[in-house]
Amino acid sequence: MNTQGKDLKTSISQLTNDKNLASAALMIIDVQNDFCPGGALPVPEGNKVVPVINSMMDKFNFIVATRDWHPEQTVHFDKWPVHCVRKTRGAAFHPDLDQTKIDKVISKGTGNKDDGYSAFETEELDLSAFLKEKGIGTLYFTGLATEYCVKASALDAAKNGFKTYVILDAIRGIDVNPGDIEKAMKEMSDTGIEFIKAGSP
Repeated sequence: MNTQGKDLKTSISQLTNDKNLASAALMIIDVQNDFCPGGALPVPEGNKVVPVINSMMDKFNFIVATRDWHPEQTVHFDKWPVHCVRKTRGAAFHPDLDQTKIDKVISKGTGNKDDGYSAFETEELDLSAFLKEKGIGTLYFTGLATEYCVKASALDAAKNGFKTYVILDAIRGIDVNPGDIEKAMKEMSDTGIEFIKAGSP
């Protein structure tokens, strides 16, 4: 799938004055220390999404940041190395992420079960209803990792009726198995999710 050509229709800078941004939210998925270089489950170049995300924040009226917030013991760690244990440094947001502009922090993966990929799986609230009550109908996804939590969150957003964008230069993937990222991009594209770029921070 060509994410650099016809699928890449526009950029955030071109949408600055678009009426959609007035009813849009920026979704920052799991930009946490453990998912960045040096962390327990690092995404290659995961830290490089931070300046791109920061550069877009002023364009949005509402910003949501999700975080894995795992208990010390969970079946989730049967599949993955221990990571993002609540109240640890690894679970904290990357220190360069501008947290002062985040309106809502959503914790996920909080129970003793293998969940927490999608932002919409949070047990804190009904995220779809929460966003719709605020008049938000369009979501722009950024963060980590492309083929896991970003994909799951974006697919659930589309299923819940949100116009959904993924910002290519503000995401990074792992590609545990070669081709995983490309498959994830195709799956998102096939559901009508659009890909755009933020541009240079």
